[in-house]
Amino acid sequence: MNNNPIGIFDSGIGGLSVLREIKKLLPNESIIYVGDSKNVPYSEKTDREIFELSKSIVEFLLQKRAKILVVACNTITVYALNKLRSEFDEVAIVGTVPVVKTASEITRNGKIGIFSTKKTAESQYQKDLINKFASHLEVLNTGSNEIAPKIEKGEDELEYLLENELQPFKEFGADVLVLGCTHYPLIKDKIQAFMGTNIKVIDSGPAITRQVKRILEKNNALSNSENPIYTFYTSGELGHMASALERLSFKGKVLSYG
Repeated sequence: MNNNPIGIFDSGIGGLSVLREIKKLLPNESIIYVGDSKNVPYSEKTDREIFELSKSIVEFLLQKRAKILVVACNTITVYALNKLRSEFDEVAIVGTVPVVKTASEITRNGKIGIFSTKKTAESQYQKDLINKFASHLEVLNTGSNEIAPKIEKGEDELEYLLENELQPFKEFGADVLVLGCTHYPLIKDKIQAFMGTNIKVIDSGPAITRQVKRILEKNNALSNSENPIYTFYTSGELGHMASALERLSFKGKVLSYG
């Protein structure tokens, strides 16, 4: 057993969607979350900037004795995960990628959509993922740089923007839509409402959580704590993070990062 915390980080509040899934499956685990809201969105940064920012967060979480790290951000994963794993090989690091394999297994008409940020959609990492698991399918892989920042700011009026961004998936005829940005599951109900009941909307949160559990079980590092502690760090405004936590019914101390 190991009661040290799980470390989770994202460019902002999007990774809270992953934390939500981990909390469901692993309720005894303490968690330290870092949201780099000061520098959001990472999708507009260079590959080098993404690596340096995420490297600093990893160093911070290791100082906090995190026993496993979760990169709860698709953009960081596709542009920095391999380098982070190489540089910090003393700790298991779980990334976040679109669940293309799952989508390929459940599609009925052979058409799937992947909706991420533009930088993630354009990455070779994501293209390789599609070639590996969905080369036999029709795939619409596209992204938006508009929606995640608005979710980050807590804006609720997204219907018109969502209509513009999601309409291509409807016209394409996808029967499965993969959410390839961890901010998007925070408004999954709005996305599902627009796409309609005949289109299945899925995200990576449950798959990431199962992988975290597998690694902790293998390393005999699951926690047996009856009073897990949740601590949230943000490089942005404390009140902004506190508001996001309140919307998601999370409780924990909010502190400044960086």
